[in-house]
Amino acid sequence: MACAATAVAALAGLALAWFAGLRRLFERSKRVAHAVLVDPEQHTTMDERGAVRSVQAADLTLPLHVLEEIWTPMHLERLARTYWRYLTRWTLGLIRVKYDEDERAVVFIMRPFVLLRFRAPEYEIDATRGIVRWRIASGLLVSRAGRDGDGYLQIDARRCKRVDRDTGRVHIEVEVANFYPALARAVARWFYTATQSRIHVIVTHGFLRSLARLELARSVVGRYEARVQPAAPRPPQAAEPARPDAENPSPEQTAA
Repeated sequence: MACAATAVAALAGLALAWFAGLRRLFERSKRVAHAVLVDPEQHTTMDERGAVRSVQAADLTLPLHVLEEIWTPMHLERLARTYWRYLTRWTLGLIRVKYDEDERAVVFIMRPFVLLRFRAPEYEIDATRGIVRWRIASGLLVSRAGRDGDGYLQIDARRCKRVDRDTGRVHIEVEVANFYPALARAVARWFYTATQSRIHVIVTHGFLRSLARLELARSVVGRYEARVQPAAPRPPQAAEPARPDAENPSPEQTAA
């Protein structure tokens, strides 16, 4: 039953990828930055145990002052949320992310169709690098060998050398590592490569390109969201004493 559901989900995802490609043709939005895909030559591999590693990458060139403004834990958290929002939008809302205190569930429309279940994200950030990592727990797309193991999905942003005085650059990688796909075990490796793996690459490339707009979504959890303190009430101001000439204007003032 689980294998059948996995195959159906993968085929549905393949159809959605076609819709995603068509949608890109009509999308128009003002770009703040410039994104160039720079995947490694061997961007997707599977070892003899059946563990998959897939890396998609882009170099994002943008104004230096904008880079300085968004290099914060809050914006790293928003980058993570933007990834999930992109996935939902490009699958026309059929793939959604459900948030719980200690996990994130990627579902096909609703529970109990959980395709992927991750642990709560882990964040690391310093002056030159920011990482958000979700550890893989389970799901229909995960074989038994990969459940609660050392597999993960992560977004890794690294600041590069400045392009010039006013322009910065960030290298962004989306990596899946130690992932054991159920499709490869239940059906065949070639089937996984032609469906789920290809869909992942298409979606991730679209996400990386979309970062040129820098439309980072507000986090659902808001772990690092800036807390805006309400302004302190201003003390009442004493009324100014009336000036004598205001109550008894002079003839000159009345004439004016």
